[in-house]
Amino acid sequence: MKEIGGRGTSVPSQLTPEYLRAKVAEALAEDLGPEGHDVTTEAVVPAGLMAKAHLVAKDTGVVAGLVVAEEVFRQVDPGIAFRARTADGSPITSGDALAEVDGPLRGLLMAERTALNFLQQLSGVATLAHRYVQQATSASPTVIVLDTRKTTPGLRPLQRYAVRCGGGTNHRYNLADAVLIKDNHVAAAGGVAEAVRRARGCGLPVEVEVDDLDQLEEALRAGAEAILLDNLSPGQVTEAVRRARGRAVLEVSGGVSLATVAAYAATGVDRISVGSLTHSAPAVDISMEVIETWEA
Repeated sequence: MKEIGGRGTSVPSQLTPEYLRAKVAEALAEDLGPEGHDVTTEAVVPAGLMAKAHLVAKDTGVVAGLVVAEEVFRQVDPGIAFRARTADGSPITSGDALAEVDGPLRGLLMAERTALNFLQQLSGVATLAHRYVQQATSASPTVIVLDTRKTTPGLRPLQRYAVRCGGGTNHRYNLADAVLIKDNHVAAAGGVAEAVRRARGCGLPVEVEVDDLDQLEEALRAGAEAILLDNLSPGQVTEAVRRARGRAVLEVSGGVSLATVAAYAATGVDRISVGSLTHSAPAVDISMEVIETWEA
């Protein structure tokens, strides 16, 4: 397996070769069934027929997942050659050939849908992340756009990688990674200050969610290292930045869209987290087009 990543894109530590092999095997088992058969291809396509095909973009965006697609073809038939024509994290336009594959046509067709499912979904995440980063940094070059834990179950390492391909940054990977006190924690503790005090026992920096400027003041007095401003307007966030005066890292979450992210970034906030990067990214249209066949 080739090294994961491209164009200097860093890779989440959870995206290991072992994880990738297992995830692709799981996806192929889902698509090919317990016996590993494509009954249509086996009935129609001669066993000795060879082919060359291109994976072709039908949309404009940012590509992610080429190494996953390559692993799909490899697992279906190690005799298939996969040659990427670009790298993850690269901009693409409609008509671009992203990769070339050649080998037994049966294997190409058996791998096609699973390879494209990964490539389309991950490229969609990378593309949406890139658009958010572009909009946000146009208003504030230093603002950081973060993903969230709102990922497809089982695909978190891959989706986090795709966010990085699009220029975004990963938030905490799981609940053990960092302290983030949400509204239900605050309610259970009886208030922001008490929740922050209790969380100090974890030995980790504390971030706490606040719903208004009064809670912001309480979090600042309690010494929270980071404060998540939940569903505040850009005007309220501007006031929060003024009041905090750099005493805590300020993060915006909730109510952020491509239409509003620049306004939030312009407030001077440090970070903006966006769940839609992973839970609502539209897939990039990519197809496999056979361009040549021959007998072995």
